[in-house]
Amino acid sequence: MQVFHLPGRVSRTAQLMSRLIGAKAPDSEAAIRRDIVHRWRQAIREGLCAAAAARAVGVPRATLYRWEKRPEPLSRRPLRVRQPRWSPALAEAVEELRLDNPMWGKRKIAVLLAREGFMTSVSTVGRILRRLVARGAVVPVPLLRRKPGGRRFRYNNKERHARRLPKGLRPSLPGQLVQIDTLFINIRPGKAIKHFTAYDPVAKWTLGKVAASATATNATALLDKLIAEAPFPITGIQVDGGSEFKAEFETACQIRGLPLFVLPPKSPQLNGAVERNQGCWRYEFYESYDLPHRIDQLQPFVDAFAHRFNHVRPHEALDMKTPAEYLQSISCGNLQQSHMY
Repeated sequence: MQVFHLPGRVSRTAQLMSRLIGAKAPDSEAAIRRDIVHRWRQAIREGLCAAAAARAVGVPRATLYRWEKRPEPLSRRPLRVRQPRWSPALAEAVEELRLDNPMWGKRKIAVLLAREGFMTSVSTVGRILRRLVARGAVVPVPLLRRKPGGRRFRYNNKERHARRLPKGLRPSLPGQLVQIDTLFINIRPGKAIKHFTAYDPVAKWTLGKVAASATATNATALLDKLIAEAPFPITGIQVDGGSEFKAEFETACQIRGLPLFVLPPKSPQLNGAVERNQGCWRYEFYESYDLPHRIDQLQPFVDAFAHRFNHVRPHEALDMKTPAEYLQSISCGNLQQSHMY
């Protein structure tokens, strides 16, 4: 039976809780026995004989004496455990067949054993497999069926160009690690566009490109625009795990010799610089002006705002300089790292 209205944390931990309850069963039984013995002794102190008090609590008197000495229940494991009766050759054959067919169970392996001349039951094959699993000789089927997590292994042999962003990597020069992200904007009801943003966290320099969809082709077009228009050389790209930054975009970075770093899962704070810049695009541009709805007509306005951001808008992190003025100071030899990155 499945219960759909329970909270997720209950359904996820139901099996674990059942194991905990099972583990505490002997202690609970011992507590019940101690309570019965206590009520039996209390009845005797109140004037009843031992037999009458035992009838009152509903437990034989001999059992009560035994519980009084040892309230913990004894193990029901037999003193003489049945030993394996299969031959070493059969166990070796089962292990070899399971290693050759790691997803097969006892029924299929029993059929293969019969073909090789081993006359045994399916239950015996199951017992042998259970011993092999306990010994660590074979891997349980449920573990093989689990989905691979993260990037522990890949099914293709081609090595990817993108790399996971190293912990603690921080750029110190403009263009060393340009952050790229996608912003979804509704320029009219029911009409959404995709705004690709490139932002350099050192120089606070930005540019944008609008497209009808967030695809790798459009992301590659932004990369070409970034390389062509940036006033500093681009030596590294940082993106999140979006699908628009894979395939063609990754190939384009590889062809151009640009290192491509991908954020770890659930780490949007590592992309905070471009996220903050996209807030400027949203509120200082899209929410402040009446803009055309067509992509080809909108792009010139995007370029004009990028020029205004880079050459006119003062930036507090740059001591109220514009990104262009900051880059000019770098070229003059007065390099001063931003205190907000």
